[in-house]
Amino acid sequence: MKEGDINLTEYRALADFRYNIRRYLRFSEHAARQSGLEPQQYQFLLAVKGMPDDVRATVGELAERIQIQHHSTVELVDRMTERGLVTRKRGSEDRREVIVQLSAKGDKLLRDLVMHHRNELRDLAPNLAQALRKIMATSSRGSSSKKVSDKVSDDDKKPRRSTRTEGATT
Repeated sequence: MKEGDINLTEYRALADFRYNIRRYLRFSEHAARQSGLEPQQYQFLLAVKGMPDDVRATVGELAERIQIQHHSTVELVDRMTERGLVTRKRGSEDRREVIVQLSAKGDKLLRDLVMHHRNELRDLAPNLAQALRKIMATSSRGSSSKKVSDKVSDDDKKPRRSTRTEGATT
């Protein structure tokens, strides 16, 4: 097999990994709906709460984090504000900037959902980890003497702004 070819084992490993991810996503979608949220709303609350210390939860940053368009994020903030799940405030340096924070109600709802998600991940973790190990093992077999992880530059390890896909859910 020449370099760049993909064998059946690799297809199976990728399919198994995707299957396990989809099982988790299906659980997540169901759990969100059971708690009265759409999956995207859960993702939004999680993105607000889980923002890194050095990043403000602005509309633009949240749009990037949940991979939707800016105007869709504004609409989502409006709906979540109406439900009392988030509050918004103007940036202190740039008054055009809108910073989103969880309300006490949003924080409690998110906490309950995250506890369910954490428990589900604990159950799925062995399958996910095994599927990922299979991918890594099959990927490195067909490559040159360097390991796959050695080929990743420092720039590749940094978070990137990727192309947003309208309506994407996780």
